[in-house]
Amino acid sequence: MDETSEREPSELPVAMGHLPELLGYALRRAQVAVFADFHDRFSSDDITPAQFGVLEVLKYNPGLRQTQVSAALGVRRTNFVPLFDGLEARGLAERRKVPADRRAFALYLTPKGEDLLQRLEQRVCEHEAKFTARIGADGKQQLLRLLHLLCDN
Repeated sequence: MDETSEREPSELPVAMGHLPELLGYALRRAQVAVFADFHDRFSSDDITPAQFGVLEVLKYNPGLRQTQVSAALGVRRTNFVPLFDGLEARGLAERRKVPADRRAFALYLTPKGEDLLQRLEQRVCEHEAKFTARIGADGKQQLLRLLHLLCDN
């Protein structure tokens, strides 16, 4: 008997088959690593990557409608409503009626949301630097370019 056959199955390395060669699998593993670090850095502010994305888009595009923000972030409209409701309940963002369209609402950061976002942006830079250090600045630019190619139709 060799040493491998004497070990418990839980002690043996797990064969991954073709998974490491699949784009979706590699992307998901990378996302899990990046989101875990994000969660660690931002849990004290109770902010998720999706919430940060909404705040960031509204900072640079005040007055967009829900459909515009959700489309820009790639968030389904049905998922965006509770996401924004949570930000609004915390006083970080608000809906305002659009005078020209009584059914529509424009979205804005509140002063509290602006203050929080300013603090978060510094930590996002630190978060990005952690992962950039692993692949280098050129590697980051190359990875971003390739990821954007995957997203383009």
